[in-house]
Amino acid sequence: MTRLGGWLFRHRTIIPLPLVLAVLVIPADDTPAGWLVAAAGVTLTILGEAIRLWSVRYIGAISRTRSERLGPLIAAGPFAIVRNPLYVGNIVLWVGFAVAAQLLWLVPIVIALLAIEYHAIVTWEEQLLEARLGEDYRNYAERVPRWIPGRHRGDRGFRRQPIPFSWSEAIFSERGTLIAMALGYLLLWLKARS
Repeated sequence: MTRLGGWLFRHRTIIPLPLVLAVLVIPADDTPAGWLVAAAGVTLTILGEAIRLWSVRYIGAISRTRSERLGPLIAAGPFAIVRNPLYVGNIVLWVGFAVAAQLLWLVPIVIALLAIEYHAIVTWEEQLLEARLGEDYRNYAERVPRWIPGRHRGDRGFRRQPIPFSWSEAIFSERGTLIAMALGYLLLWLKARS
């Protein structure tokens, strides 16, 4: 699983391409409140990207790396709520696109595929983090849940960290994702008109 996680980490940008094709090619479900379903999808996509932007504001451009390079342990902001907020944001974002495309049956498939991919990646990442950061990372992992926010498990070893990046830097770092989202919605709009 660890070796697979490392490979998936390095190729995580291209892995969702089958999801992109499915959302853009498969005809929309015929639903009576199609505009409402599409609006819910857009809302989910915006929520997913908001989680990503908030996360990037704390972690910075290191989140874009494809190498094993690590920055400092970030235990503030969204990283104080879950250990993998960028991946949580991605899942919400992709679910939003499936809903906006009115392919509700695709939602559980998207969740399952991304859960498998991100589980493998996180297994690899956590092994690296523990090897490089040791006790600090183990304390953090004990305190903060991996995926689902829960009760705070105490402040043992928790240090408030200043926000290292501005919103403009976070948006600049996310420009590729924002452009891909805009293009995705343009293509969904064109699909709906055809």
